[in-house]
Amino acid sequence: MAIATMNCIVLDCPDPRRLAEFYAQVLDWKVEPGEGDTWVDVSGPGGQRLAFQESAGFIPPQWPSLEHAQQLHLDLDVPRDRMDEAEQEVIKLGARLIQDDGGGKRGFRVYLDPAGHPFCLCVAD
Repeated sequence: MAIATMNCIVLDCPDPRRLAEFYAQVLDWKVEPGEGDTWVDVSGPGGQRLAFQESAGFIPPQWPSLEHAQQLHLDLDVPRDRMDEAEQEVIKLGARLIQDDGGGKRGFRVYLDPAGHPFCLCVAD
């Protein structure tokens, strides 16, 4: 028997509403209504949830770095034939490419979201 079940993943950031809207658009999920902007939930069709929590002293991770380590990143699957299109879409939403896939040699590309958290678009075969 499990000790606990997974509730959600929470990312600290300076602007929870902005980051929730970014991931909602990337994943085609829904920003949940809430009573404020210090905590914002995004929900997916299977009950998955991401939450975004305001952190006034937020210092974005640097990738790769041990001094300002990422501690967590999200891997998001994309069909191989949509990788370039997906990249353009996340960049238009505010992401920044920080490591390409080496001309297709690696099955992922690394980006920073608008708050500076690293995430990867990964080839889903």
